[in-house]
Amino acid sequence: MARFCSLFSSSSGNATFVGSASGGVLIDAGVSAKRIRTALTDRSIDPKSIRAILVTHEHSDHISGLRVLASGLGVPVYATPGTLDALAESDVLNGKFPVHALERGGDVTVGDLLVHAFETPHDSSESCGFVITLPDEQKVAIATDIGHVTNEIMRNLLGCSLVMLESNHDVGMLQNGPYPYFLKRRILSDVGHLSNEACADVAVQLVEHGTTRLFLGHLSAENNIPALAYQTSLAALQEAGAAADRDFLLTVNPKENLDDIVRF
Repeated sequence: MARFCSLFSSSSGNATFVGSASGGVLIDAGVSAKRIRTALTDRSIDPKSIRAILVTHEHSDHISGLRVLASGLGVPVYATPGTLDALAESDVLNGKFPVHALERGGDVTVGDLLVHAFETPHDSSESCGFVITLPDEQKVAIATDIGHVTNEIMRNLLGCSLVMLESNHDVGMLQNGPYPYFLKRRILSDVGHLSNEACADVAVQLVEHGTTRLFLGHLSAENNIPALAYQTSLAALQEAGAAADRDFLLTVNPKENLDDIVRF
């Protein structure tokens, strides 16, 4: 049975578990190792069942707990060559855990999971998203920190049973909010973050191609409201003729997910 849990999802920290009965992987470690271990244990997931940590990019909200967690578990870390270079420059790679380069477009087998990395447009060294194929051939995708949705991203997401997709900000809230101009420009750029409206457009395409579980992640605490992110995607899906709880399940990931782990 497949297991998915977004342990933490926000601009202040991200970590997601995907696995099977025999173990799994952690995507990003953006909060302290202690908090990640506690979050896993609280959901009856043994931290020792983690076979590897996959890193999307080097920003602090994705790697702040990586060094301590990977050292303590002794598990390999996979990231793109550019991300590994950035981690090395910031002294995250301390030699206490194995490190492997995973090219964008490349695959690696971790236990009984097949991991595929794909390119994402973000203002980092060499960011990526991941598609994870489970033993029963179902696919789970993680696609956050994306300034816009490219053809390559869509090729990787289409047909996945479960997709965690960024719904970072409401454009109006961001434009009229307190952020300085340069930061607003960064977030709204093609290498920034995905808006609620852009996320909703993608959600419609995903459901039309068979995705049944959608998780909206990486919400901004300052420029978004969970109910607004949810309603934006829900309205677009309903307008396209899809019905919640019949054609799809839609969930907004809170900053710290307190819900039970998803099994499917």
